[in-house]
Amino acid sequence: MMHKTLEPFQPFEQWEWQIPEFFNIGAACADSQLNTNLADSLAMIVEDDTHGTDTITFTALSHQTNQFAQLLRNLNLSKGDRVLVRLPNSLAYPIAFLGTMKMGAIAVPTSTLLTAEEVAYLAKDSGASVLVTDATAWNAMSAQIKQNLQDTPNLKHIFVTEVDAIEADDTLNVLSLKAALETVTDIEPVAKTLADDPAYLVYTSGTTGYPKGVLHAHRALLGRQPAAKYWFNYATDTQDRIMHSGKFNWTYVLGSGLMDPLYLGKTVIVHEGKNDAQKWLDLIQKHAATIFIGVPTIYRQILQKTTAAKQDLPSIRHFMSAGEHLSDEVLNQWEARFELDIYEAVGMSEFSYYLSQSVYRPIRAGSAGFAQPGHAIKLLDPETLTEVPIGEEGMISIPLSDPGVFLRYWNLDTETEKYKHDGYFFTGDYAKYDADGYIWFLGRKDDIIKSFGYRVSPYEIERVYKGHPDVADCAAIGEELEKDKVLVACYAILKPNATITPNDLIAFGKAHLAAYKVPKVVYFANDFPRTKNGKILRKDITPTIATAKSSR
Repeated sequence: MMHKTLEPFQPFEQWEWQIPEFFNIGAACADSQLNTNLADSLAMIVEDDTHGTDTITFTALSHQTNQFAQLLRNLNLSKGDRVLVRLPNSLAYPIAFLGTMKMGAIAVPTSTLLTAEEVAYLAKDSGASVLVTDATAWNAMSAQIKQNLQDTPNLKHIFVTEVDAIEADDTLNVLSLKAALETVTDIEPVAKTLADDPAYLVYTSGTTGYPKGVLHAHRALLGRQPAAKYWFNYATDTQDRIMHSGKFNWTYVLGSGLMDPLYLGKTVIVHEGKNDAQKWLDLIQKHAATIFIGVPTIYRQILQKTTAAKQDLPSIRHFMSAGEHLSDEVLNQWEARFELDIYEAVGMSEFSYYLSQSVYRPIRAGSAGFAQPGHAIKLLDPETLTEVPIGEEGMISIPLSDPGVFLRYWNLDTETEKYKHDGYFFTGDYAKYDADGYIWFLGRKDDIIKSFGYRVSPYEIERVYKGHPDVADCAAIGEELEKDKVLVACYAILKPNATITPNDLIAFGKAHLAAYKVPKVVYFANDFPRTKNGKILRKDITPTIATAKSSR
C-alpha cells in the first residue's frame, strides 16, 4: 500500500562528515546558543503532574551544567569516572547528564522503573562514583544500596533532587543537589575532550540475563545530525518546539528528545506523570509544539480514546515515531484525521536512529524508509561479507568509520569483537531492499520464524494484524511443537468491547497473508512481557499468558 506520494523524488544530498578533533556533548548542547538570539529562549519545558510546569533557558542551562561539572571536580572525580543518573523527566536530568560530560566524566542514564537491586547492579557494573536520583527513589532504595556497598566500592556520593536539605549519612556522602549547586561559585573551563573520548554509557537488554552496557563517544551527537534534516526535518524559518512522550533514560528519547534538539537550539517539551492520550493533545496545544515524537502505542491510544483532529492541533507540522513498527491502520487513520504524516525511524542502542522516512520520499507502508545520507549501510551476507541482491535478506552492516557507531560494550571485549570486525559493525538485524531502494526491516535472526522450510518475518504478520479494527496490539512468534516442527503463532490484545474469536483472526490472516505466513494458532492475551521501555519480549511469550486460543 502506498501512502501519500511526492513526485518526483527529491534527491538526497552527498553528506560529508566533519568531525573535529575535540568535541564535548555537554558544551555542544548547553552552550551553543549563548552568543545567539536564542540565549534567553526556553531550552526545556517540563510538565509534571505533581510539581506543575518548570522551564529553563539556554543561558541558565549553560550555567547550571557548569555548576554540576564543578561539583564533580570538587569531589575529586577524574576524567572517565562514571555518574549514574536515575531521575524522572525533570530539569535536573539535563543538568546532571550534560554537566557530567562537561567535566569529562561518563554519564550513565538509567530508568526510574529499575528496582534498588537493579540500580545496585548497574552501579557495580559501571563502577559509578556518583548517583544522582530524586528524593522518592532514594528513600525507597537507600537501605539496599547501603547494605551492598561492598559490591559497589567506587560509589561514594549521592545527589538527591527535590529536597532543599538532606540528613547526613554515615556511610555515603549524601547531598541535596539544589543546595550543593548553590555553593558553587568558581567554575573551571569545560573539559577538552576528544571527539572519540567516552561520553555516555547506556544499558540495554543483554543475552546473559543482565543488562549490557553500550559506550558512546562524544562524536555520537554529530553522528546523528543527518537525522536533523532527513527525519526531524527541522524548520529553518521558525523556532521548532519538540514534544516527546518518552522518558530521557531511553536512548531514543535521550537523543531525539534531549541532545539533538538542544544542540540545534530547539525547545524541548517533556511530561512526567500518568500516560493519558488526551494529555498529549492538551500539552501540544498549551505549548504550541511543532513536532510530536512518540511510539506507536501513543498514536493508537490517541486514535482510540480521543476525537481530536487537525483543527485541534494547529501548531503541529508533522509527527515522528520509533521503538516499534507502525501499522498500516494507524498510518491511514492518522492521516485521515490529522492530515499529517507520521515519519517512522529505526535505530538501536549502539547506533541510534539511522533508517527513517521523511518528506524527501513517499511513505511506503511497512517499509523502514531509507538510510539517511552519511550512513553508508550495507546489507551483507555475514559469512561471505558480500552484499546481497535486491529482494534478499542481509544483515544490516555499518562502516566503523561512521561517527554514530558506539565505542564498545562495557567490560565485554569478546562481545565487542563479535559485532565489530572487518571494518563493519554487524548489527544482528536483517533487512532487504526492494527495487525502488526502500528498506524492509526484518529484525534479528532470532526473531525470524522458520516454519516448514519458510522464513517468516514477525513484523510482517504484526503489521497486517494491527490493521484489524479489533486488535489493539499483537506479537507473532514461532511455536515449537516438536523438533523441527515450528508453527507460526500470533498473540493478540483486543480493543475494549471486541467480539471476534481467535478463529476469526486466523481467517483474517488467510485473507491478507500468503498461506505460509498465516498463523496456525492465535491466542488472546491481556498483555505481553516487555522490557523496561515497553518493547515486547517475544522470547518470553508462551501460552501461559493466553486468555483464549483458536481451535485447530
